[in-house]
Amino acid sequence: MSRAVAEVDLQAIKKNLTLIKSKTSAQVLAVVKADGYGHGLIPVSKAAIEVGADWLGTALLEEAIELRKNGIKVPIIAWLTPCGEDFKEAINLDIDLSISSLEVLTEIVTAGEQLKKLPRVHIEIDTGMSRGGIGNDWKVFALECSRLIKENKMNVVGIWSHFARADEPLEKMSQEQLLVFTNMVDELKNLGIEPKFLHIANSAAALTLKDSHKSIIRWGIGLYGLSPDINNLGDSKSLNLQPAMKLKAKLNLVKTVKAGATVGYGASAIVTHDTKLGVVAIGYADGIPRNANSSAGVWVAGKRAPLIGRVSMDQFVVDLGANSLAKTGDEVIVFGNGNQNEYTVDEWAKACGTINYEIVTRIGPRVPRIYTRE
Repeated sequence: MSRAVAEVDLQAIKKNLTLIKSKTSAQVLAVVKADGYGHGLIPVSKAAIEVGADWLGTALLEEAIELRKNGIKVPIIAWLTPCGEDFKEAINLDIDLSISSLEVLTEIVTAGEQLKKLPRVHIEIDTGMSRGGIGNDWKVFALECSRLIKENKMNVVGIWSHFARADEPLEKMSQEQLLVFTNMVDELKNLGIEPKFLHIANSAAALTLKDSHKSIIRWGIGLYGLSPDINNLGDSKSLNLQPAMKLKAKLNLVKTVKAGATVGYGASAIVTHDTKLGVVAIGYADGIPRNANSSAGVWVAGKRAPLIGRVSMDQFVVDLGANSLAKTGDEVIVFGNGNQNEYTVDEWAKACGTINYEIVTRIGPRVPRIYTRE
């Protein structure tokens, strides 16, 4: 093994996709944005398609284009498409585009006219998140869409929105958003805009809010075996999800230190007992959050070793314990599925004051991905 590696279990990806297909009659869109949540865009996409993913979804257009250039044939939607993107290539490659402003609508339609090919679009509506989706110019936008459809300038394939609090099933906001979505869809229908596909359900809603499934559900964090919210929905195991990434690294050095020794930048940690320290060859340049605390660590030589001191750019230090059998060059598990009592992505997220999404997506390109089918 090299200095550090992320092992991605494609069989786990497949099982997580199969799980959600068993819970819905809607088509399933595998969300593979952010390089497949850090797991690898192409391998994850192909694995999901092998077990029946109907769609793929990316945020960035360049990832959708990469999918097409790697031979992916299923429908693909890119939904973060600001002005100035290469809409001509997207249209040529039959990539569906999300529209959330009059400006983007104009650019996409113009690109289609120049190619003499109808662009495939999904209208994004703001149902209460105040992020993406048509805002104050909704009426003007809707009328313009109606006109363009009548003039055969574009093909509206879908209408979609996004939940703000679907991972909090006791909150009423999701039901309120669902009602707004239904009403706005009806408004568009009255203008002659009746696409085949409606979608609003994310992973949390796919698991908890059956009424939101519509034509398509977007299976994001769940595809990678992680819970949308461990506090409100339970952890991966309770949801029958299988975490797909195992992050491993090497011990660059093992040394014995006396009580009172300081560790890391700022001498922010002081060893309280004679012990062995392990220097793990991975750091914040690889995606390990610098603010991680001692609630995180590694699994090495059959036991947990908590982090001590600050995470550095290329390395961090763990307290191995005075009697540890770990030695320089040993392999450690930074996080995995927890089956060996190793730290999990969720534990690392808690130690960093963040969410599991961020932990896996920030693992950087210096860490090679290796694909297994365990």
